Amino acid sequence: MFTRTKKRTVQFKAPFTLTGLQGVYPAGDYDILDDEEQITGISWLAYRRVSTMIEVASGNKKSLVDIDPSELDAALEKDKLLAVPGL
Repeated sequence: MFTRTKKRTVQFKAPFTLTGLQGVYPAGDYDILDDEEQITGISWLAYRRVSTMIEVASGNKKSLVDIDPSELDAALEKDKLLAVPGL
């Protein structure tokens, strides 16, 4: 089965936490990797997401941690509400 990885960057303006991460992470930009696999048996090209990971740093070491994409979306929405206009 054909798979692909899509990379995107999200920005948190306030500290956050997600299930799978240990502790609270500081505000900043974080790379998100979405693994997708091709859906077969249909007449057009389509993919479904099978995994979402966030890249986090601990000292000099970077690691990928599996996360729930809907939890990430909720955390980003919460972050928008916490952002103070004009700062």
